[in-house]
Amino acid sequence: MPVIQYIEPVFRPPSEWKSLILQVTNGCSWNRCSFCDMYTQPQKKFRAQKVDKIEADILAAAQSSQPISRVFLADGDAMSLPFARLKAICQLINTHLPSVTRISSYCLPRNLNNKTVSELTELREMGLSLMYVGCESGDNEVLERIAKGETYQSSLTALQKIRDAGMKSSVMILMGLGGEQLSQQHARHSALLMNEAQPDYLSTLVVTLPLGTEKMDAAFDGQFLLPDQRGLLTEMHTLLDGLTLNKTIFRSDHASNYLVLKGVLGKDKPTLLAQVEQALQGMVPLRQEWQRGL
Repeated sequence: MPVIQYIEPVFRPPSEWKSLILQVTNGCSWNRCSFCDMYTQPQKKFRAQKVDKIEADILAAAQSSQPISRVFLADGDAMSLPFARLKAICQLINTHLPSVTRISSYCLPRNLNNKTVSELTELREMGLSLMYVGCESGDNEVLERIAKGETYQSSLTALQKIRDAGMKSSVMILMGLGGEQLSQQHARHSALLMNEAQPDYLSTLVVTLPLGTEKMDAAFDGQFLLPDQRGLLTEMHTLLDGLTLNKTIFRSDHASNYLVLKGVLGKDKPTLLAQVEQALQGMVPLRQEWQRGL
């Protein structure tokens, strides 16, 4: 891979491990979510990267001896850039990295408010074809408590716009995010959101708070109580049971999960539910805490 200077830390979806990471923004323009500590360092204050720096990084990548087939637009908020800037970036990639077949990005739902379906379609035609959308939850009370700045409807509107533009969506739901208090409504409403949106990919992670629970405690009336293993499995069962998806690739294999689940929903729904039920009965080994290190 080419030598590119990044403002660390840099985060990417697990599936983008072979991609060129192109840092077109630094940090996150929202950066208020109670559960998230990804961009809290002083050097990660949000700003858009200058076009000449982006072009220099693309030219450096073009000098690599290995062909580059995928590009991920980092950091957490690339879609906050205006359409014209995103189009210019895609043009640079198309010109200097002709072997690229897919460009992808994280996407906060609010960042599509000022982009039309026709604009997104034009970006998709230039290669920007996959959006990673951290919905986190479909429950409005949970979303309000964690200061996500989104609602069930805002997430749905963005996912429908992505689909209408011919792009693919990869959605993340964060298990345990409602704590013990809101666990079941979090799961039920997340399932309802996914049923309406019908994303191409759906993944689940378990909320982890490596820097402490202070912000989540404040969001949950003084104390955030993450469901225990059984509570998380029960929450997963409620989510899966409520899903009526047609052909969504489902993954719950992130290191934060106790139980690894993989399948296509809905054809594999009975199998996945049975696996969760077996785990609840103690018939399936779960990951040990040391195996969940991130």
